Amino acid sequence: MNPFFGVFFHWLGGLASGSFYVPYRGVKKWSWETYWLVGGFFSWLICPWLLASIMTDNLLGVLKQQSVSTLWWTYFFGAMWGIGGLTFGLTMRYLGMSLGMGVALGYCAAFGTLVPPIFKQFMPNLPVGSSIGEIATSTSGQVTLAGVAVCLLGIGIAALAGLKKEREMPDEQKKKAIAEFNFKKGILVATFSGIMSACFSFALTAGNPIGDTSKAAGTTIVWSGLPKLCVVLAGGFTTNFIWCVLLNIKNHTGYQYFASHCKQELAYHGRLDRGESAAAQIATAGTVANLKIPVLPNYVFSSLAGTCWYFQFFFYTMGETQMGKFSFASWTLHMASIIIFSTMWGWILHEWKGSSKKAHRLIGSGIATLILSTVIIGYGTYLKSKM
Repeated sequence: MNPFFGVFFHWLGGLASGSFYVPYRGVKKWSWETYWLVGGFFSWLICPWLLASIMTDNLLGVLKQQSVSTLWWTYFFGAMWGIGGLTFGLTMRYLGMSLGMGVALGYCAAFGTLVPPIFKQFMPNLPVGSSIGEIATSTSGQVTLAGVAVCLLGIGIAALAGLKKEREMPDEQKKKAIAEFNFKKGILVATFSGIMSACFSFALTAGNPIGDTSKAAGTTIVWSGLPKLCVVLAGGFTTNFIWCVLLNIKNHTGYQYFASHCKQELAYHGRLDRGESAAAQIATAGTVANLKIPVLPNYVFSSLAGTCWYFQFFFYTMGETQMGKFSFASWTLHMASIIIFSTMWGWILHEWKGSSKKAHRLIGSGIATLILSTVIIGYGTYLKSKM
């Protein structure tokens, strides 16, 4: 166990997650459900199984040894997370990368970090390292919990900065940076997404026996968490696949996977180019019908986004193996690092252009607070390793 490597791996995972939506900005003439599902095949099926097959020993044998209960709960919580995951994409559309992730991940961090050890207090057989009571009675545990509290404070500051930016910027400026900006709708979606996305933490907890079996089969500890991702993400794929196909049917967008030209009705939905307003697209519906779809680049950008998304949990499982009994704090570290890097992309993509110096100071303070939280949590885990 090496907590400093654990924090480093979680930062790498946060970089991957905070960056995954950027390639989707290169997708043109495809509806959201189309590019989300194409990317999802790489996120939830191709990458998990390919890398687990390469990096671990006897993947299929390890999964066959699991009880029905272990596989079911790991898959079930993965499916529940999938509901949060697909609405997470909508959060990015309505709020942008910085504010959207700040709000959604605030809920996700709180629920995903604290609920498992709290449940452990009342359900001793739950496969979680320590209960909240055990954590709170040790010096190292108190330091780690303080780090979690600092992280939640940082998330709150980041969300407050986003709210201030929203109030200050004129609608024209907001629409320029985020074509479908809608604060009220975005906040509702982000709240639901954040709470449901916390189920990923529960899924990883339920899948701990898979990791233990993988280690027993000879897999190096740092890769031992990869097999459980195959089950968790299969659940996420299920819900996302069903929803995207339903949207393909409803919006008549299923043809996009293979078509070289887009149809006129998509202009009505305002879903062709997120850099242009829906009204402008509707006004040019006659010409939109003849626009060519860049099929190959769309597949490349979507697959790149999906692969980048998967690597957040590739590194997450590596970091978790280094956190010992304080692995519950892995979720907080992951959420904090995602917000740090997604905010960085928000600056690069000019989502904060036009906001006041106070808003910039707030978001800077929020990021600094999140960085401090990762240091505190890492130190708390280090203290535990020395006991």
